[in-house]
Amino acid sequence: MSLAIGAATGQATVHRPATPAGDAGGRAQGVADGDAATTTGAERKTAAGDTRLDDDARRELRELEARDREVRAHEAAHLAAAGGLALSAASFSFQRGPDGKMYAVGGEVSIDISEGGTPEETIARAERIRAAALAPAEPSAQDMHVAARAARMAAEARAALAAEVRDSYGGRAGAVPGGQIDERA
Repeated sequence: MSLAIGAATGQATVHRPATPAGDAGGRAQGVADGDAATTTGAERKTAAGDTRLDDDARRELRELEARDREVRAHEAAHLAAAGGLALSAASFSFQRGPDGKMYAVGGEVSIDISEGGTPEETIARAERIRAAALAPAEPSAQDMHVAARAARMAAEARAALAAEVRDSYGGRAGAVPGGQIDERA
């Protein structure tokens, strides 16, 4: 079983809403094979013919660049902490900026959340999953959900381990590791 953790894009699988960075109305249209460029309010041509971004487009561009850095750092933190539990590299959702470049506005990392073969292995896996979910500086709501699920998984494994230890003492009431055993009983 796997679960995705990471920054979100606003789609159904997204876990943290992307920062609004403007609408598509201020973006430049593409240029193909030397055709004349068509522009919108986000650009203006100078006398020399080069295209400059207006103040709103520059502000949008700065926001997109900051969001891109934030999203990539967030997903890198998940990957670094997940280690071998990561099922793949981070996947990103992108938005085209007023400069025509694509910027990451959301992302996720899929990790293996299956239990281990023993309670001890399950506890170790759950702790690694929780650490991966909480690795970013600002965990998303989905990250917090995954961390809580991992904590529950660890608690259940600890209970199973305690039951195994109890059963290894014959299931006698009051029998605990390190306790006195009444041989006369």
